[in-house]
Amino acid sequence: MNLQLRKFFSMLDVFGFFERDPFGNPMFVKRVIMMILGWVTYARLRIYNRTRIRGTEHLETLPRNGVLFLSNHQTYFMDVICLYHIFFSVKWGFRNSINFPIYLLAPRSRVFYVAASETMKEGGLIPKVLAQAGAILINRSWRAKGQNVKREVDTAANDKVGKGLSYGWVVSFPQGTTTPYAPLRKGTAHLIKAHNPVVVPVVINGFRRAFDKKGLLFKKRNTTLSVTFKEPIRFKPEDSVEDIIERLRNEIEQKIPVEKLIWRKEEE
Repeated sequence: MNLQLRKFFSMLDVFGFFERDPFGNPMFVKRVIMMILGWVTYARLRIYNRTRIRGTEHLETLPRNGVLFLSNHQTYFMDVICLYHIFFSVKWGFRNSINFPIYLLAPRSRVFYVAASETMKEGGLIPKVLAQAGAILINRSWRAKGQNVKREVDTAANDKVGKGLSYGWVVSFPQGTTTPYAPLRKGTAHLIKAHNPVVVPVVINGFRRAFDKKGLLFKKRNTTLSVTFKEPIRFKPEDSVEDIIERLRNEIEQKIPVEKLIWRKEEE
């Protein structure tokens, strides 16, 4: 009887009041937060700065779930916020554009992003609110409170991201830091081998010049922000961790340029 009642109410629940994501969070609350967050940040991406987008045609035929977006990282929050805007816009049929914020009236809600627990929990009220927009919280084993550390790997992280993939799209930053050309974490390759998602490489630029490290305050206005989505990849089971990491490093354009390698050697 209880099962029948749940099915009956779910049919009536057009606005998703009773719908929850795999982590038990109410989807209606998430949609409201996404809409408010979208309206608050829209001017930062479209008016005070210019966002140039390429490759969203690759997103139009993606499945509703099982898609992993892997990007280089430049700010804590604005990178993700911009990607959310683009996902919402693509849902409404706009290609390579966030010019028409009508898409904020019904955003794509089955999206998540991977974030460090300490960043979201210890950064004040705003990060805690942003966490409600789909954050998958993990404990970093290599960094804590701005310092390099060595601690046990968060073994639950893989399962958490897997839950997100089973329900929708997940954004992750395989370098785990905003430092340019940092090495990619092998955990990303293990995640891909475990869940076999469709992988979409993303390259962003300009966010570090336009915003502070958190991505909440301006550093320089009238900056061109660029976001490029590359062709989706489906890795093979026989691909090694090293092969996956090497290809991803090239795809998200985080292989150290030769001139920087020469400069580093001269500095040593």
